[in-house]
Amino acid sequence: MNWEEIMSTVQDTGSAPRAAEQQFQPIISPINNQSYVAGERTHALRRETIPQMLKETVARFGARDALVFPQQGLTLTYEEFDRQVDALAAGLVALGLSKGDRIGIWSPNNLEWILTQYATARIGLILVNINPAYRLSELEYALNKSGCKALIAADKFKTSDYLKMIRTLAPELEHSEPGQLNAAKLPALQIVIGIHDSPGAGMYAFSDIAGLVGAGELAELDTITGNLSPDDPINIQFTSGTTGAPKGATLTHYNIVNNATHVVGRMNFTEADRLCIPVPLYHCFGMVMGSLGCVSTGAAMVFPGEAFDPAETLQAVANARCTALYGVPTMFVAMVGHPLISELDFSSLRTGVMAGAPCPIEVMKKVIDHMHMSEVTICYGMTETSPVSFQSNVDDPLKKRVSTVGRIHPHVEVRIVDENGADVPVGAQGELWTRGYSVMRGYWDDAEKTGEAIVDGGWMRTGDLAVLDEEGYCQIVGRLKDMIIRGGENVYPREIEEFLFTHPDIQEVQVFGVPDEKFGEEVCTWIVTRAGSALDEEGVKDYCRDQIAHYKVPRHVRFVPELPMTVTGKPQKFIMRDEMIKLLDIEK
Repeated sequence: MNWEEIMSTVQDTGSAPRAAEQQFQPIISPINNQSYVAGERTHALRRETIPQMLKETVARFGARDALVFPQQGLTLTYEEFDRQVDALAAGLVALGLSKGDRIGIWSPNNLEWILTQYATARIGLILVNINPAYRLSELEYALNKSGCKALIAADKFKTSDYLKMIRTLAPELEHSEPGQLNAAKLPALQIVIGIHDSPGAGMYAFSDIAGLVGAGELAELDTITGNLSPDDPINIQFTSGTTGAPKGATLTHYNIVNNATHVVGRMNFTEADRLCIPVPLYHCFGMVMGSLGCVSTGAAMVFPGEAFDPAETLQAVANARCTALYGVPTMFVAMVGHPLISELDFSSLRTGVMAGAPCPIEVMKKVIDHMHMSEVTICYGMTETSPVSFQSNVDDPLKKRVSTVGRIHPHVEVRIVDENGADVPVGAQGELWTRGYSVMRGYWDDAEKTGEAIVDGGWMRTGDLAVLDEEGYCQIVGRLKDMIIRGGENVYPREIEEFLFTHPDIQEVQVFGVPDEKFGEEVCTWIVTRAGSALDEEGVKDYCRDQIAHYKVPRHVRFVPELPMTVTGKPQKFIMRDEMIKLLDIEK
């Protein structure tokens, strides 16, 4: 069986049934015991847009709960949710936004985020997810790189004053009519919408957008939606790049509708499920695996708060009688160690997803024993693949759930290759490449980086080192490059290095990760300063604050006279890392 014969079996046709996916076995390539695996294709992929999927769910489960916000005492049925989505979508049309326009959202989890997700999809706008932790330089880059015509922003969150930062970048707002912004630093941005009821001069209030609607805009919605294609780009998510600047992974309806369906299918979701979502909506974990996953089956979404808090999450699970819960391992560590774990009733829970970092076996045991999550699954993927490629089954042995990331998803192929791009034998280590419906359309406005990432007939190079066993289970064993995973967040050293290079006292800098008990890894930097500099550790951290996201700010800073280099001038990060581990007395 050659590659052409294999690919002839993977044509995507039709629309998948509404029923939850059943467990499946992957197909292992018989070619010379190669590390190649393809997911089952019993059910065809769904050829539909996000608004089509939502309307189907509303028609079937309109009276069931769609959204639950326990802190606000707010519950919306699918019918109520749908009406609010249409009102917002029509309001955005009234503002002059149309298919293909980019609209950013900069906010923690809330009702407005969810409404924006589906309202923009309803009319073909491309939603640009902006990390709530971003600061000035990152916000400016994201808005300009994607060419955002509009931005929806929260008022404040934690230490971030979003509206103040927007006004810092666009002081012209003070003398602009809403919708008429002409800012020197943000030339594409015309419309700013504040989620706060009184966002101030030059901005619309989110609550006023639906009031802009005339009879024509609502009547026009179905026509607009009818002209959308599943292959249209619908979402840009920025992922940090090793070349420094973040790259905008561009995803289509087809990408994320199907990935969401398969993630919850692996957990046997139905309309009776209630999913607690403490993970961020700006990330695929919340937006695709969470929100869209629920809509694909008619399940309810429960949002415990704006951001993760262990007490709020545990209370939401118990009070809303959630059947499933998402989180990264550090979230689950915080929850199983919280006093409420022995006080509340979690008997409604059965499943969920743990992803973002390896799960220690003791944590998994506690999650199963104390949280009643006997069917918790592990996922692996990347934003560029919508995101999930591998996921464990609900009945996989505990050992497999902590030592591997499960088995291949439906309609996805994976191969493990050596440095020359040749397939390695089963059990051998190599770089993981993936191909299928889930691979992004490309990096927004960056053909060069897209061409480097997607190669040889559609294979996405993940940069991760992996091993496939004879049963098709995948183990992630490392990274080709030096990405740091801190608390589930991907941190790329080059991006931080290039920012630190802007400091006038820094001559050379290298950033790398060191092990950390709480977050998995922490950011560390070695710096060579210019002659006569008085720069110290606090000075470095102060320079980073309010300019880059908090999780990128180096935890450990060391000043050295020179950096260890190879004879060809390449920095030897492994030497720096090993020395810091010794200095910090860290156990590997």
